[in-house]
Amino acid sequence: MTTPYDVLSRITGNRRPAESADERCEMCSAAIAGQHQHVVNVAGRQLMCVCRACYLLFTDPKAELRYRAVPERYLAFNDFALDRRAWESLQIPVGVAFFFTNSALGRTVAFYPGPAGACESELDLETWNTIGKADPRVSLAADDVEALLVRVPEPEAAQPQTYLVPIDACYEFVGQLRLLWRGFDGGQQAREFTERFFAHIAARAVQTPP
Repeated sequence: MTTPYDVLSRITGNRRPAESADERCEMCSAAIAGQHQHVVNVAGRQLMCVCRACYLLFTDPKAELRYRAVPERYLAFNDFALDRRAWESLQIPVGVAFFFTNSALGRTVAFYPGPAGACESELDLETWNTIGKADPRVSLAADDVEALLVRVPEPEAAQPQTYLVPIDACYEFVGQLRLLWRGFDGGQQAREFTERFFAHIAARAVQTPP
């Protein structure tokens, strides 16, 4: 059986540059020059590298299509309902996680970074449903292709930071962090990368009030 982790493990990066001049769109076989985009094969739960023309065919969020384009929007959720108390109830062992709705499973799943890559959390759905009822912005994330990326910074007085981002951005973060991870807590390089990554997200994200 394919698990959510299997789905995420197929994601190789966020609109990365073509590895060679021979790299081609996985739909039409056109050469992909420079950066490219992704669509999700919903039935197969597989991310595909595509050219811009093919990507645009699947951008209608209301259409019931086999493929769905991974959106490009970044939103910042200030004063989000997931505060430190709610975060602690989720029992996620590190200070970063991302949440998305898996349409095949019909529920929200959660992953957090670790030395082996993306680790699935045993998400407390009751707690998550409570958060969703308290903050309607949860419903803005499109199934399968967008996620809520949450960071709980230090010191403890700081509130969690929450962003809506493309799902491939989440896995880009986890994959890069895995390469830098050292020791039990990730090490200095991993912490510096996390700071830079979230600074980039914050600069790009559009403020979205409740």
